[in-house]
Amino acid sequence: MSYETVRQWCIKLGPHFRHVIKKREPRPSDKWHLDEQQLRINGEIYYLWRAVDEEGFELDVLLQKRRNKKAAIRFLSRLLNSYPKPRVIVTDKLRSYTKPIQQMSKGTEHRSHKRLNNRAENAHQPTRRKEKCLIRFKSPASAQPVLALMGKIRNLFAIAVGRYTNSASKQRAQFQNAKQIWQQAATELLCA
Repeated sequence: MSYETVRQWCIKLGPHFRHVIKKREPRPSDKWHLDEQQLRINGEIYYLWRAVDEEGFELDVLLQKRRNKKAAIRFLSRLLNSYPKPRVIVTDKLRSYTKPIQQMSKGTEHRSHKRLNNRAENAHQPTRRKEKCLIRFKSPASAQPVLALMGKIRNLFAIAVGRYTNSASKQRAQFQNAKQIWQQAATELLCA
């Protein structure tokens, strides 16, 4: 199976899977981490804006050409239309966030510090790995749906692993639940 096949599936079937997974995902925590990552697509620079909640679940991604106040407003409005207003928003030192957060999310505390935002920085790692392996995106139009679907699938199948985090039986139950949601989405797609 080639990367092109997976990309075409993401574009064709991705919106349905994203919708089903989003309906069943738990409510995000009230602390969000926002960050942007620079991507090079066909020699042009784009910025991938990403929002992650306190537990590391990806809320949304948006690929944009700019990294300014207007781009921050567009990303924040998209987030606030999809999720309830957070208590705290943590960002890096990018000044483009300051005014949009004050205007659009009144009463939300804004913390701006480069080390506080490691949660969002870590969420960029799968995308960075793809770029390092030279599995690069060829166009922004195809990158956006693929990245959005990747985040939702990662959220669905993300099981906290660790010695004291979850027991093996709890991990198996979480995986079975994720598998059931995935099968439900596939069944709905086949029946439609």
